[in-house]
Amino acid sequence: MLKLKYYSMMTCMALGLLAGPVMAEDESSTYGWVEKVTIEPSWGPEVKAKLDTGALTSSMQAEDIEEFQKDGEDWVRFEVEVEDEARGEVVSKTFEREIKRNLILSGAGGEDRRPAVLMTICLGGEYYEEQFSLRDRDGLIYPVLLGRRAIQDLGPVDVTRTFTQDADCGEDAPVHSYEDKEYDEDIGV
Repeated sequence: MLKLKYYSMMTCMALGLLAGPVMAEDESSTYGWVEKVTIEPSWGPEVKAKLDTGALTSSMQAEDIEEFQKDGEDWVRFEVEVEDEARGEVVSKTFEREIKRNLILSGAGGEDRRPAVLMTICLGGEYYEEQFSLRDRDGLIYPVLLGRRAIQDLGPVDVTRTFTQDADCGEDAPVHSYEDKEYDEDIGV
């Protein structure tokens, strides 16, 4: 019986060594737990984004959040003020977006209500249109947080690595539209 266990263990180890290179993820499709992204369209400051598997919805730095009505729909005006990592300077821009939904987040600090809007980022040479909840993240290290809904479209995350992808998108870069998105039910939708 002991010999059988030994041979079984040795066989498993040998198969693992042989299969290892075949099963290894393509380095170019693996993301680090922190990446640089640009906020688009046509604005493009490069900011740090944390890939947070503990969050369902992505979040973006926003200040002076003001909700209003436009053509009978709920809209929001907000300012994004971030440090552009590529240039080392603080930049800001005011956006107006339709509110896609209102999040109610509950935690130890109580309940927090946040509007969620569609924003586009560039990561790994591709554009991603995603829902972002708006929050003043000034006191936080990362102005952009990518939750599971966004990460699902990216690929595997290696928690031991950072800055594995470029934040450059050309005119003909692929666009992942929010309207075309299909969520995996296992991410907690």
